[in-house]
Amino acid sequence: MLVKEYRICMPLTTEEYRVGQLYTISKHSHQESEKGEGVEVVKNEPHEDPVHGSGQFTEKRVHLSSKLPSWARAVTPRIFYITEKAWNYYPYTITGETRARGRGRTALRGQPCPGLTSPSFPPRCHPVMPACRGVPAEYTCSFLPKFSIYIETKYEDNCGDSENIFRSDKILGDHEVSFLDIAFDEIPERYYRSLEDPRFFSSAKTGRGPLREGWRQHTKPIMCSYKLVTVKFEVWGLQTRVEQFVHKVIRDILLIGHRQAFTWVDEWCDVSPGELCAFETQLQAAASPKLG
Repeated sequence: MLVKEYRICMPLTTEEYRVGQLYTISKHSHQESEKGEGVEVVKNEPHEDPVHGSGQFTEKRVHLSSKLPSWARAVTPRIFYITEKAWNYYPYTITGETRARGRGRTALRGQPCPGLTSPSFPPRCHPVMPACRGVPAEYTCSFLPKFSIYIETKYEDNCGDSENIFRSDKILGDHEVSFLDIAFDEIPERYYRSLEDPRFFSSAKTGRGPLREGWRQHTKPIMCSYKLVTVKFEVWGLQTRVEQFVHKVIRDILLIGHRQAFTWVDEWCDVSPGELCAFETQLQAAASPKLG
């Protein structure tokens, strides 16, 4: 099991990012679906929690076949996706169950795999996050190695200086804390877009940007996404390699997604909740036939 905490600062308020996050996820997913991959929304419905209050439950299929490295494609089905279940009680969210599924023939056995499910992360709950209770560990096919991703997220209006925000020391022990800089940390070259580079972007509507060296120390407003990410792959000989690879992918996704949320700010800063809902529904409807 490999646990890392990522802290990603943004020149936004948490209230602004609430809209920006939803807009960015919808637009990015639509762009990926144009390539035959991306995120397929299975469920998106209100959810009430006795502690966290009103929130939103989503179940998504993240199609990944072409994004796997060659060594992973050799042992996974031809059509591969991850099922994600998440509970959003903004500014606190839980991604409490991640399953990998596939269809097609595999290199290991050459047998049809109509549906593969790995276990979710064991439902041992943080004392302040009862909403993840009852998330089952499910085993339906012994072929797929034991794999899970668990992400706990909190958003705060600060520059990433809140320590032990997840109260995780007694549960998870020491873990690496990594600050991700949306302006100056490198992303894979194939994902680079000059229009999405915070070093050069200037918002016409908000007047924010471009971001200069040391921007986190003097930029106002500023917020931080704190993400505690646990990756688990219990297969001897592959565990370290797979867990490190998955964290690398997650790091890239976090950087790219937060860069886009900021550099697309002029597209979403004036969007009302009703317009955002209609936008999400429209893009989800357009993506489903391409990913089904």
